[in-house]
Amino acid sequence: MIFVQALSKPTLFISLLACFCLTFSLIEVRAETPEEWVTLGQRVHGGFGTYIALGIRIGLDAKQKLKAQARDLDVTYQDGPNSPCPCIVDGIMIATVATPGQNSLRVLPSKTNAGLFGVVVIKHKKTGESLRYTIPNSARVLLDGWNKDKKGRERYDAVMNAPQESLFQVEELPEKYSIMGLLLPQTMAASGSNTIQLKEPSKSLGSMSRGNKKIS
Repeated sequence: MIFVQALSKPTLFISLLACFCLTFSLIEVRAETPEEWVTLGQRVHGGFGTYIALGIRIGLDAKQKLKAQARDLDVTYQDGPNSPCPCIVDGIMIATVATPGQNSLRVLPSKTNAGLFGVVVIKHKKTGESLRYTIPNSARVLLDGWNKDKKGRERYDAVMNAPQESLFQVEELPEKYSIMGLLLPQTMAASGSNTIQLKEPSKSLGSMSRGNKKIS
């Protein structure tokens, strides 16, 4: 208290501002451990299952591919008709820090095609770059099985270590697109195929190259 009183008001203000900025920066760059992700998921969602873990994996993947910081991303999620809940979006929310309160995350009330468990479009608000993640119905078998046989950290590890193609496909989207056209594509086969064709060309990020840089 004596030290604080001895400082002039401008000096005190600058010192406090510097401390705040340093603390904020440390929070932003600190990578969460698996245990912290599980704890955060439990706190936000009320429990930690594989759907939350999958959302975290998708959110972190989008942040890496789009080179985004917290609050840079906009998320639109659409559930599939065979999904019991849009729980995946809660995992995406805590990984990307996109939230309904920021008007940067939304869950559409309509359902996507029968061949999909869910679809999410994640856009970088500053660059305009966008990715679409499609989750096949077959992923639910894995997710539900892990929920039954595993708990907490084990569920997280199962999702994070599973081959990407068993859980989702990711595509880069054209700069100009209709969000409803991407989430409910008219060219999808009525038989429930998981393959989606865009009206404008897109690139699969499983093996695509941007210039000389491979994205995986």
